Amino acid sequence: MLQSRGVGFAEYSRKLTKRLKIEKDREADYQKSLEIAKEMEKKAHK
Repeated sequence: MLQSRGVGFAEYSRKLTKRLKIEKDREADYQKSLEIAKEMEKKAHK
C-alpha cells in the first residue's frame, strides 16, 4: 500500500479521512480498469 498509495498500513488504519480518500481512489482505478478491459474486448472482437 505504501508504494501504490503513499500511505503505510498503520496510518491507513488510524486515520479515517486517509482511508476514505484511498478507498475512493481505489474505486476510481477499478472503474478505469473495467473501461479499459471493455474497450480491449470490443477491439478484439471487431
